[in-house]
Amino acid sequence: MPLRHVLKNKQGNYVLRLYVIRTTQKSERAIENMKRVCDEHLRGRYDLEVIDILQHANLARDEQIVAVPTLIKRLPAPLRRLVGDMSDLNKVLFGLDLKVQAP
Repeated sequence: MPLRHVLKNKQGNYVLRLYVIRTTQKSERAIENMKRVCDEHLRGRYDLEVIDILQHANLARDEQIVAVPTLIKRLPAPLRRLVGDMSDLNKVLFGLDLKVQAP
């Protein structure tokens, strides 16, 4: 995947940005985990943009990214931020408002 890549679906209800540093294992895990979550839980309803902050520092600065990987759910409201490798499925689903309560 290129350093800044957008996976687009025409009916995208969810607008997601995943900020990473592509050379770290934690970032690579976050990318894989988010692809899996999107494919399994948001099929046909998402736009996922993966942004390498080393290549696009201005975007990270504008979003006030202080840790990577960071996922920002821009739509649907409310805006949410999740930090980490996105391996805890329950927390990710809760953060995306796909699960009512985190266990």
